[in-house]
Amino acid sequence: MSKKKQKKSSKAAYLLLAAAVIAAGYFAFDYYSTYMRANSVADAKPINIYRATDYQGLLDSIEASGAVSNMKTFRKVARQQKLSENFKPGHYELKGGLNNKEIERVFSHGWQTPVRLLIKPGIRDLGKLCATLGRQMEADSSEFAAALADRQVMEGHGFRPATYLAMFIPDTYEVYWTSTPFQLLERMKKEYDAFWTDARRAKARDIGLSRDQVVTLASIVIEETKYEPEMPTVAGVYMNRLHKGMLLQADPTVKYAVNDPSLRRILNVHLQVDSPYNTYKHPGLPPGPITIPTKKAIDAVLGYEHHNYLYFCAHENMNGQHRFAETYAKHLENARRFHSALTAMQKAKL
Repeated sequence: MSKKKQKKSSKAAYLLLAAAVIAAGYFAFDYYSTYMRANSVADAKPINIYRATDYQGLLDSIEASGAVSNMKTFRKVARQQKLSENFKPGHYELKGGLNNKEIERVFSHGWQTPVRLLIKPGIRDLGKLCATLGRQMEADSSEFAAALADRQVMEGHGFRPATYLAMFIPDTYEVYWTSTPFQLLERMKKEYDAFWTDARRAKARDIGLSRDQVVTLASIVIEETKYEPEMPTVAGVYMNRLHKGMLLQADPTVKYAVNDPSLRRILNVHLQVDSPYNTYKHPGLPPGPITIPTKKAIDAVLGYEHHNYLYFCAHENMNGQHRFAETYAKHLENARRFHSALTAMQKAKL
């Protein structure tokens, strides 16, 4: 071979080698960019994928969250891994630094991030409870209503419609967003059983009340006062009335009976309402809780203060506290002080 031909051949070889190196570099870079490079963003918006969400909806939700910085490469990996056939509904919060294959696995395996389910005290009935749960979970309020109306499940948990609120202990719980209503009811029953320790059950027996009755009385106490140091005293008043066979005459139960929690004054017309929750007409505790009480209120009933008070009235200082009395005459004196202060305050506003 002539030197000229050898030179041309060497040049062609170098060009081929260079092309091969460039191609290998391109494919290596493309592989790294597609599969290995971090593509998730920390502290992006959560991604909620509902059961009815289709694949395009999944991709749109991921893009809208800002959790994936390069959707083009993610779509490529998702297509290759057939994510359209495997993704799971759920609540997802991607941590930063995940590559596309890791992101794909999160959705194909359903590796959800638990949500913090808040059950607040003050929920007055099962309908409002369903609305609260429906706002925080994947299932809607109607699905929770159907589950809570299942008598077999309810009775299996040891409750009746009037007492079912007592099973829900107010707190913040970590749960999976896609938990079904029945799964959530099972969880709430476990939390209820955990709350009612041996010590609390023993205290309930000692004061002669069932757990449902304790929660029912606690729901009245929390409606009467939000001042926690006073709760055992208020609970003691009602326990004294129960022991003496007196009517409880608890205004919050009348508000519940007439379905008007905004009432500022209880009038005679309200006291005539024919309801088992009207403790001005019916002796003993009402059929069940009139709201979900706080843990503090429940413990205040279990450890109620032993005293001789039978009456209490809002303090004239309007500070949310009360004056307590052993006799009705003293109670009327306290009531006059409060109403005088209330009238003076109303005149001052005019």
